[in-house]
Amino acid sequence: MRALGEKEIRASFVNCSKGEARRLTLPAGFTGTPWSDLDFLGWRDPKAPDRGYVVAERDDALVGIALRAATGARRSLLKSSICSVCVTPQAGSGIALLVAPRAGEAGRQGNTVGLYVCADLACSLYVRGKKQSALARRMEENLTPQEQHERTLRNLHGFLNQVLAGV
Repeated sequence: MRALGEKEIRASFVNCSKGEARRLTLPAGFTGTPWSDLDFLGWRDPKAPDRGYVVAERDDALVGIALRAATGARRSLLKSSICSVCVTPQAGSGIALLVAPRAGEAGRQGNTVGLYVCADLACSLYVRGKKQSALARRMEENLTPQEQHERTLRNLHGFLNQVLAGV
């Protein structure tokens, strides 16, 4: 992923207000972000741990989405231990059900889509072996590293398409 600036990131959000995007907390250590190791920028908000954000390049445009951790009844349905984006197995609370309001009118009416994903949104680092799950190992795969990156982006773009549906 190419290096991004703060203004560019904030302007990319499609499913929250400009005010919300202006107030979000950028990832800790943002100035030292390892851009060449990322397929997308994902982080949990250190000031609001139930919130997360993803910024990705899609169709030559930057798309940012705001996420919230599922709560209550939805949280009790958490059954997955494998990330839907990078296919990394995680143990314990390493996988989270994060929910994104749909973009546009559908989101304003309360429609959301959810995704089981690495709780820290560090999928790119897990795929590249730059970060290890505390209690689980990555599965050995026959896919090349490039094919794993492509799969990660394909899975993320599928989710982005659901968030953007109807816009």
